[in-house]
Amino acid sequence: MNDKIIGIIGGMGPKATIDLYTKIVDATEIEKEQDHFRVIIDSNPKIPDRTEGILGIGESPLNALIETGKNLEKLGVDIGCIPCITAHYFIEDVQKELSYPILNALEELNKYIKENYSGVKKVGVLATTGTRKIGLFQKYLTDFSIIYPSDEIQKECVMEAIYGKEGIKHGNLGNKPLQLLKRASDELIEKGAELIISGCTEIILVLKPHHITKPLIDPMDVLAKAIVNTAKLA
Repeated sequence: MNDKIIGIIGGMGPKATIDLYTKIVDATEIEKEQDHFRVIIDSNPKIPDRTEGILGIGESPLNALIETGKNLEKLGVDIGCIPCITAHYFIEDVQKELSYPILNALEELNKYIKENYSGVKKVGVLATTGTRKIGLFQKYLTDFSIIYPSDEIQKECVMEAIYGKEGIKHGNLGNKPLQLLKRASDELIEKGAELIISGCTEIILVLKPHHITKPLIDPMDVLAKAIVNTAKLA
């Protein structure tokens, strides 16, 4: 029986939260509806922007992340996760304040790549500027050479696709952000990337594996499968 309760510290953004929940449902093997895990989601879009907080141009999201995590704690969750890569910068400080474990998506991603792409050495990452600046992927993917788009492509393509007026955070999942992300991916492949990581949870809502010529890895897909397996064994 899948009796453990999974908690999602969400809202960063809401569609990425929905996407992770869907992935958790899809990753759960069932014979009947009641076999699914109980999942409690606090989708809190009021959490301050993670990139702005990291770059020092906005309020830190740490207190709001802890508060949201504690809401889930009061409801009795057994294991939690965060559907925002940039927010993983704060995960250790959040974990200190919570009684239940939070599964780290980047630790799970590192294990997944080692197990499934053992020959890969150079990994391209599409991520927010905040995630790039703090070296979050270098911290966890220590056995790989991490490459990012050029500063120009980062600003004009990646950040514009995520935050621009026609970007994903404004509800646009159409051709404009897709073409920007494809352009950034092509540059990474030209630089020698053997696979590409969707290093922001919004990116995979638009950019799909069939859009590029190298494998595209979604950390949230990896996280969903890992949290289901962990909850089964807990």
